[in-house]
Amino acid sequence: MTTGVIVMAYGTPASPEDVESYYTHIRRGRPPTPELLADLVARYDAIGGISPLAARTAAQLTAIAEQLELLAPGRFEVRLGQKHAHPFVEDGVAELVELGVDGVVGLVLAPHYSGFSVGQYHERAAAAADPVPFVGVDHWHLSPGFVGHQAASVVERLATLPERSVVVFTAHSLPERVLEGDPYPDQLRASAEAIAEQAGLAPWSGWALAWQSAGRTPEPWRGPDILEVIADLADTGAAEGVLVVPQGFTADHLEVLYDLDIEAAAAARERGLAFARTEVVNDDPAVAADLARLVVDAAATLPR
Repeated sequence: MTTGVIVMAYGTPASPEDVESYYTHIRRGRPPTPELLADLVARYDAIGGISPLAARTAAQLTAIAEQLELLAPGRFEVRLGQKHAHPFVEDGVAELVELGVDGVVGLVLAPHYSGFSVGQYHERAAAAADPVPFVGVDHWHLSPGFVGHQAASVVERLATLPERSVVVFTAHSLPERVLEGDPYPDQLRASAEAIAEQAGLAPWSGWALAWQSAGRTPEPWRGPDILEVIADLADTGAAEGVLVVPQGFTADHLEVLYDLDIEAAAAARERGLAFARTEVVNDDPAVAADLARLVVDAAATLPR
């Protein structure tokens, strides 16, 4: 029998013309105001007109599928399912079910689990697969490939900065209301600790945790924001440089290429701090191999 694998990602506009409909989908059918739309379009323009996320996600999908074929030839069918762009999660799962798979494994291209993110992906995929059995890979934030990739990039980029530089690990902020009892913050700290240890950073003094890309809503979101941390480092004279490790993101896209490479870099430069950012994993072979093994392990738990 063949097992289906639904690889899930956030999604991105396919072209500049799709930005408004994409933003409307994120806002649950409420069109953005002209001001909000103009701001988002300007951000995409600043990184070249559109995000490379679609291409990066496709490369990740291919890398995972190739690793699965090496581990279990002919066993898995892999499809893409996205939260806010075609093909949606339901589209990818429906295609797998139509193929007659005996079960579906869900894998989200996000290392850390939150019920607000990974949990919602799995819920949508399981509902679309029913009555075909579904099992999800909840997290992979401590996988050797991921930790090793991030640590190697920390060492490489830190060497380009002044000796008195601080490493700041970031991830996408979430509303405080959804983080109560949620494992997301603890997993972020755990992976940061593992990466810092492998990179040889001083415990608790050479690195810190921050958040970024909070939503534009009136409710409180988890902080401190990376821009606040940069300002504090400069104002207190605690560092001459800052290295940002966007550990919560696995592909080059708007939150990395604009929020960090443009906005955070400008904030550091204006305050006299040297700035650098580590690489995200994209389609790194070691990470893809880890993810393939997790899929195989999860598939073994499907009812037969």
